[in-house]
Amino acid sequence: MTFIVRIALVLLLGVATGRPLAAADALPKLAHLLTNSTDAQFQLDLLRGMSAALKGRRTAPMPTGWEGVEAKLADSTNTDVRTLTQTLSLTFGSPRARAALRATAADVRADAAARRTALESLLAIRDPELPPVLQRLVTDPAVRATAIRGLAAFDDAHTPAAILSAYAGLPAADRRDALNALAARVAFAKPLVAAIAAGQVPKADLTADLVRQLRGLKDDSLAAELTRLWGVMKETSPDMQAEIDRMKKVYWAGGSTPGDAPRGRVVFNRVCGQCHRLFDTGGAVGPDITGANRSDLDYLLQNILFPNAVIPNEYRASTLETKDGRVVMGVIKSQEAAAYSVQTATELVTLPKSEVDKVEQSDQSMMPEGLLAQLPESEIRDLLYYLGRPGQVPLAK
Repeated sequence: MTFIVRIALVLLLGVATGRPLAAADALPKLAHLLTNSTDAQFQLDLLRGMSAALKGRRTAPMPTGWEGVEAKLADSTNTDVRTLTQTLSLTFGSPRARAALRATAADVRADAAARRTALESLLAIRDPELPPVLQRLVTDPAVRATAIRGLAAFDDAHTPAAILSAYAGLPAADRRDALNALAARVAFAKPLVAAIAAGQVPKADLTADLVRQLRGLKDDSLAAELTRLWGVMKETSPDMQAEIDRMKKVYWAGGSTPGDAPRGRVVFNRVCGQCHRLFDTGGAVGPDITGANRSDLDYLLQNILFPNAVIPNEYRASTLETKDGRVVMGVIKSQEAAAYSVQTATELVTLPKSEVDKVEQSDQSMMPEGLLAQLPESEIRDLLYYLGRPGQVPLAK
């Protein structure tokens, strides 16, 4: 039955022949089938097929009869049927579904996973009434990571103040999300840089990859203020070996045991861990470095100081600019017919192609040069020493 239903669905929606998704009366026919079926598995197959056919689209016209489907399947005993029905109802613009999910997201007594799912569903359809909800949730530990990341998708003037007022009380991981959200738009980045200048946000929190993201916004006044606060970012060095030798002197100035590995792990988590995986923890933007030749100091320094020397295609950075002014920098993991999937330093972002104004692939790696430039020498030694260890060490307290 499942195979037959899926084949019928593909033909009915015209996916196989390339006809427009909403051609003729395909969706109303499916709504009619769902209304008259009492077989949960049959319902689930149809819902899954519809969901697959609509992948990459934030919205679609509500088919005739869908209100009846929504009312009927909301009481289904099958959790997957209820969830998929609500998700499709959102895509079809159901006010009932949107209001229910906003209420769940804001309810501090609700299950944390359910609240996060509600927010993610509303973000997927870019609910225009969501920004005030997200801004109130940036201090809610259960959902603040989802809320902070979600705010980058909306060009809302109240967002910078909401994030910056909460920044001092955020844990390290959420601070990173906050900085990425504020670096996504010129209108958000200027209050961020002003907060750094005023000491509200520590200058040390602005890592080299964030500086490059901010420079990628291509705003002259912002770039000038970054230069004043952070310095000049060099993308190339005329003498690779001289720079490596200089850093080796910094490293060995620490003595026979140059650094402290637990402290180095803290530095790694702050500077490198959002992109690289080491000992089963870390991000997915860059390669897993657990099996790399980390015991070789020259190897480490070559790859940290000059990440653009050799760049595999799968790690080349791309910059995507949306029509409403958001800039997303990351690695394009896949391109569906209707959407890009982009791995940024903190999350996998799906951007409908209809919302993207420009895509530029860089000749540089996602890893910027200058990662060590803003670190004190003691932290450089600790980081390099930690990276050279054969196994995981405890975090410094």
